[in-house]
Amino acid sequence: MQNANRTTGLACCLTAACLCAGAAQPVAPSSEPSMPVTAAGLRDWIGQMKDNRGLPYLIIDKRSARMWIYDRSGQLVESSAVLLGSAIGDDSVPGIGARPLAQIKPSERTTPAGRFYLEKGTNSEGEGVFWVDYDAAVSLHRVRPGAPGDRRLQRLASATASDNRISYGCVNVPIAVFNRSVHALFQQRGGYAYILPENSNIQHAFPFLTPLARRQDSKAKPAQPPPSWKLSP
Repeated sequence: MQNANRTTGLACCLTAACLCAGAAQPVAPSSEPSMPVTAAGLRDWIGQMKDNRGLPYLIIDKRSARMWIYDRSGQLVESSAVLLGSAIGDDSVPGIGARPLAQIKPSERTTPAGRFYLEKGTNSEGEGVFWVDYDAAVSLHRVRPGAPGDRRLQRLASATASDNRISYGCVNVPIAVFNRSVHALFQQRGGYAYILPENSNIQHAFPFLTPLARRQDSKAKPAQPPPSWKLSP
């Protein structure tokens, strides 16, 4: 709860700082249904700093198991429920992408938080996906039926987020949403995924948010991610 309070507080500060920095207009509707304040603050920061570099992007809030998809100009295209890793956590276990699924422990099935470049690719089964972290074998893809007991389609359709944790770490998207919004927007040049943390504060996932005030005079320039970040497979 303490981390949640810090995260929410920082999001509010980010939103206020963005608006004061240049009286920028929101780049997406300001009243998006069910969008948590932290996600809204991040959305406003992306628009202010042009962090998406003219590419489409999406924001995923793991706590509400929901995704918001934006076009290259920052206009909201669609919002949808998603399925996420069954384990609570914000980091992938080192080397996990090289392990068979049978060797991945339940506690290691996390969806990582942070800013990732989404690039179109193909998994080992020949299925079209968008890689979130290639080395960790985490991708964003169409929902699969899975085992009968998984009830993945039912989980996506339920009214609560409490049953949306079922994958090994990948982000499962409804097929129709993937086809008409994700694939349509990201297939040519890729884009960015901003995945909010659920177990740590926002600085852990987005360390480059901290010096926002020092970049008020560079609104036209895209923010540079840390060089250690993996932007493409």
